[in-house]
Parts: sequence; structure tokens; C-alpha cells
Amino acid sequence: MDRSSKLRLGILTSSRADYGIYLPLLHELKNEPKIDFEIIAFGTHLSPVHGYTINEIINDGFEVNHKIESLMINDSEVGISTSMGLTFLKFAEFWDQNKERFDLVFALGDRYEMFASVAASIPYNLKIAHIHGGEETTGAIDNIFRHSITHMSLLHFTSHEKYSKRIAQMLNNSKHIITVGSLSIDNLKKIKLLDKKSFKNKYDIDTTIPSILLTMHPETVALEGNIQYAEILKDTCLQLADKYQLIITMPNADTMGNLYRTKFNELSERLKSRVKIIENFGTIGYFSCMHHCHFLLGNSSSGIIEAGSLNKWVINIGDRQKGRIYGKNILNSPILKNSILEKVKYIESQGVNIKVKNPYDINGASQKIINYLKSYAGF
Repeated sequence: MDRSSKLRLGILTSSRADYGIYLPLLHELKNEPKIDFEIIAFGTHLSPVHGYTINEIINDGFEVNHKIESLMINDSEVGISTSMGLTFLKFAEFWDQNKERFDLVFALGDRYEMFASVAASIPYNLKIAHIHGGEETTGAIDNIFRHSITHMSLLHFTSHEKYSKRIAQMLNNSKHIITVGSLSIDNLKKIKLLDKKSFKNKYDIDTTIPSILLTMHPETVALEGNIQYAEILKDTCLQLADKYQLIITMPNADTMGNLYRTKFNELSERLKSRVKIIENFGTIGYFSCMHHCHFLLGNSSSGIIEAGSLNKWVINIGDRQKGRIYGKNILNSPILKNSILEKVKYIESQGVNIKVKNPYDINGASQKIINYLKSYAGF
């Protein structure tokens, strides 16, 4: 590809999670005179129930060029499937009207909304660049969506060499597969975290109190287990609250996500000041909370990928993240009260901070992506 004009990128973002990962790349792209980009926001970004996080993008100084509403509030199997279909239909129209606007479209991760938006682009022969492909999470249906996006993509920017090799095996081709590490580690190295006083002033959460940062998403492969898992987690939290403040970030729009939301709200009503419910911290707030908390509990990818860079223990429960590469700060546990409490005791015996090498920290992920884009475009 040899161009004398600018490289035109589309950036697909469907949630607070992928936007937070994109952020350092977006800041770097703003400084590239030969690259233009337009943000395409959809999914939970446009949902008031999930914090209408499109405002976070705007507050960070970016223009949201395109807004596509396609999310169903119902989180049943039929609700999620309908959301996928609606997203596909909305993007079929969007790509038809805008297919000439982009030389390359970025997709990140493994969400069903992201899958539908990319799948709708196939008849238009749009070129897709995928971030965080090649990873395995066998306990979540996201695994299927992630690998499907990989097969639909031209460029692949991975977080670990092992994942690059997996993509090469999947595609029987090693072209355009680049190991860059995790973009979110770039974030951690560049942003200024809030101190405990500033954090309390902004969120009314006192992290001088021993605290657990908890994020729990549904197990989307074994759906029938979630009713039991949510009750076990609630019961475990009731005991942990005797000693710790629980800072809970609400789950994504997944099948049965509202079940966990209900249990967390019940905890909040029962324990009052011992439980803090947050819909959306934003990038700085979330990482500041992670920095100040004693440890993380739940099944979020942020525990697997970012927590090691802040020297934090993580109790990773259930199978949602099964298959990812883990640092030595990760303590895996089934969703059983006694097992989780044993892991808490182990952390307390070792000290709340652990020095580890983060396997996702390769340094300068955003610049590696931009350098490859320039080479690809012939700049």
C-alpha cells in the first residue's frame, strides 16, 4: 500500500472496557500528521443503564464522529442474540453509507457487539485491524467471537508472542501479525493516578480503609451455574465485609449480567457504607482504585492483564478467564466460598503487594502499532 495522502482509520468502540484500552493509542494518533481517525461508538457507550460512557470519550477531548444505537436492555439469551442481530443490521447500513471513508478499521477484543459490527463489514471488503486476538478464554462465549474477528481481520496486534503464534496457526499465515504487548500497560505508565485524598474527594470512597476491588461478569458458557455463583459470591462478600470495604464495578452487558447487578445492589442495601457500587470509574479512577486497594477479586481481564503492573494480587474466580497467560500475582479459585476465603488468607500472610514481571508488558504498544501502520501505508 503506497499512499501520498493520509491513512484514514475507523475506531470501533462498544464499551468502557475497550475504550480504556484504546486510549493511549488514540492520544498518539492525534499527533500523527499523516493519519486521521474517526471514532465509531456503539453498544453500552450509548446506554444510560451502563453510565452513558460516550461522555467519557468526549471529556477526554475526542470527537465521537459516529453513534450507532443497537443495544437491547434485556440480558437473556434471546436479548443478547437480538442485540447481535440489531447491531449487524445497523452496521450493514452504516458500512454501506461509509465504506469509502476508511482505509482500515480497528476492532478490539471479543465482545458480541464487536463481532457483529465486524461481521457486517465483510461484504464491503473493509480491511480490519484486530487488537487482542489470539487469546483464549474458554469459560466465556467471547472466545468464539474473538477468534471469529481474527479470521475476519487483515492486521493483528497481539499482547503476547504466544498469541501471535496461535493466530499464525489459525490462519496458516504469519503475515501482518505483530506482537505489541498490552495498550493498557501504556496507559498505566503515562497517566497520573489519584492519591487517596483526591480519590475520596472525587468518588466519596475512602481507600485508607482496607478495600477489595471486585468485578464479576457472568460465566457465559455454563449459564446455568450463574444463579448459584451469584449467591455464593454474595455470601462470601458478606463475610469479607467484616474486614474489608468492597468496591464493586458493575458487569458488562452479558447474558445474566442483571443477576449479578441485583445481588450487588442487595449487598449495598444490607451493608450500607461497607459496599461502594460504581457503574463507571473511567480509566484514571479505575486504575487509581486498583492501586489503592488491597487486592482484586472477580473474573475481569483487567485483573489478568493490568494488575501485575501495579503489584496487586488477584483472586481470579471461575472459568471466564481460563486459558489466558497468567502472572504470578494471579490466584485461581473455583467459585466456592471456602476456596476464596483461603486465597484471602494467603494474601494476608504474604503482604498485599507482590513484585512480579507482567507478561503483557512489552513496552510501547501504541508506538509499535503506529510504526507498523506507517510501514503498511508506505509512509
